[in-house]
Formats: sequence, C-alpha cells, structure tokens
Amino acid sequence: MREVCRLGLTGGIGSGKSTVAQMLAECGAVVIDADALARGATQAGGAAIAAIAFEFGPQMIGADGAMDRDAMRELVYADADVKRRLEAIIHPLVQQQAQQQEGRAVRAGSACIVFDVPLLVESGRWRSRLDRVLVVDCLEPTQIDRVTARSGLSRMAVEKIMASQASRAQRLQAADLVLFNDGLSLDQLRSEVLQVARHFGL
Repeated sequence: MREVCRLGLTGGIGSGKSTVAQMLAECGAVVIDADALARGATQAGGAAIAAIAFEFGPQMIGADGAMDRDAMRELVYADADVKRRLEAIIHPLVQQQAQQQEGRAVRAGSACIVFDVPLLVESGRWRSRLDRVLVVDCLEPTQIDRVTARSGLSRMAVEKIMASQASRAQRLQAADLVLFNDGLSLDQLRSEVLQVARHFGL
C-alpha cells in the first residue's frame, strides 16, 4: 500500500479555503469536507438530531426535521457553553465519518487525503491525525469584503463570525504551510495550489 499524506486544510471565512480544496481535488487529492459531514449530521434523519433535541429542546428542530440553524446560531452567539455542548455532539460524529472516508481513500491508494476543516485550530481534535497543516490566509478586510459580497451579510455580522473563529495569528501559528490568497487572480491561485499539490505527490 502506497504511503499517504494526510493534509489538514483550514482558513478563516472568506479566505478562499473551499476554492483551494476544489483545486486540490482537481489535482487528484481526496477531500474530506468536515463542514459537509456536520451538515449531514444535522439534516433531517441525521445522526445528531436526536441528541440535539434532547440537549437543547425540540424547538431546536425545524418542521422539516433538521436542526434549526438560525435558532442554534443565536443560541451559540448568546452563550459560549452552548457552542461547546453542540460541538460535543457533532464533532465525534464528524470524526467517525471522516475516519470511514479516510479508510476508503487509503484502500483506494490515494497519495494525498485533504481534511477540509474550517475549525481545525479551534477544535484541537484533528492535529494528531494529520501530517501537515495548510492554512489559506488573507488580510481581514479582504475576508469581510468577500463574505459581504457573496452572502449579503452585514459587515457587523461577518465580524461577529470572524470573532467566533480562531484569530489569524492563531491559524498562522498552527500552519506548516501558508498559502497567502490576497490579491491573486484565480489563475494565480491555481498556480500556487499546483505547487502545493506537487509537494504532496499529486
């Protein structure tokens, strides 16, 4: 079985992390998307729904059977302990699913498995299973401009999201490699990603 590199990919909101993940996938990496796994766990019939209803009350489950994301977001912003309790439900489920996907990728002979984890630095659960961490970085005003342009959120709402994430300095401190995605065109970013991909056998 060929040696596989387990690469953690993270970055703040609006950094371009998802674009980089997509480019790495185009280079042949297997991308395991922690956010997508978390969304799956909180959708109707998801593995986290019963525990969320028990822990926070049935009002946190919408009429469609999925977690009411807006109501939960308000609770999380109002009380840091709610965030910790929610993560204690969701994170183990995400890690279990990620482990299953990782196993399939290893058996398929993948050279590089990319763990796309927005809260990699914050969670503390991932580092021990990764060989390297790649941080997609940009200046904070750029993050705000990108997110307000694409989502319609107010500047204040974006700043609140950023404040709930690890700081730029904390992410950079956790990085083995940094891809500075500020002022780059898509072609320039792709060129940077190709260099990273070659570094990891892709």
